[in-house]
Amino acid sequence: MNKKIMFLFLLCIVAIFAYLTINTYGNWEYALKLRGKRVLAFILVALASSVSTLSFQTLTRNRFLTPGILGLDQLYILIQTSLFFYVGGVQILSQNSVGMFLLQVFVMASLSTAMIYFFMDAFTADLFLFLMVGMVLGSLFSSISTFLQVVMDPNEYDLLQGKLFANFTNVDSNLLGMAAILVLLGSLILWKVAPELDVLHLGRDLAISLGIRVQNFQKIVLFIISVLTGVATALVGPSIFLGFIITTIGYYFFDTYRHRQLFMGCFLIGVLLLVGGQFFVEQIFKWQTTISTVIQFIGGLFFVGKIILERKKR
Repeated sequence: MNKKIMFLFLLCIVAIFAYLTINTYGNWEYALKLRGKRVLAFILVALASSVSTLSFQTLTRNRFLTPGILGLDQLYILIQTSLFFYVGGVQILSQNSVGMFLLQVFVMASLSTAMIYFFMDAFTADLFLFLMVGMVLGSLFSSISTFLQVVMDPNEYDLLQGKLFANFTNVDSNLLGMAAILVLLGSLILWKVAPELDVLHLGRDLAISLGIRVQNFQKIVLFIISVLTGVATALVGPSIFLGFIITTIGYYFFDTYRHRQLFMGCFLIGVLLLVGGQFFVEQIFKWQTTISTVIQFIGGLFFVGKIILERKKR
């Protein structure tokens, strides 16, 4: 096994062990069950975010883009806002969580599938026109959500806020089993097509000349990316910069085009970032904020820094 992969794996084990055991007092069974649930959520979100963002950046040949450009985060916010506006926050929060989770994933995956099959055929040779459709739809979803939130009852709006931000500390344990099945299935499919992604990394024309049916391949991979992004978003909420941070560090750490190695490396970086970050925020610094807020802040700085760095290279 690659030495860097092994090194990251050992760091992840240390981080998980430290998070589960340090500052644990009293009822160990309860504490380990509570923290173990969070660790499982961290692992699932890290896996979904890393493999989906890496595959998306290979399809677009752009390391600044993430699957969020398809408008899935804004669609999640619109779904939550519409449910709280028309049904009521108390009724929604009392519903069967697994059913709501599957409904959200189904709606997000269905919209993405509809976009892929309606618009990709129209923009056969230009994936970026298709991505622009996703950006326009994301803006539309955001505008509708903002309008509903402005006219919403303040009590309902207060309940809604808890659903619109990534929350790793209060993950519903009933969702973890179903989320694990979907994330593992999607990740295995992307692992299976990793050699084709390696070829696509060379460029669309070369991939076609080497026998890859690029149009169909892009549709399949985009659908899997949509499902993985939808599962991660429905599980913990929107986390815009997480995939970008993971893949940016991964590309610097692993100087390779081989996606299987990048998948493993970025997944371990994601686990280390989430578990280690939660450990420092919760146990060392004892901040009142959440790891998702820290990730958004660092991600914004990362994004601006990468833009400045890329401009200096030219």
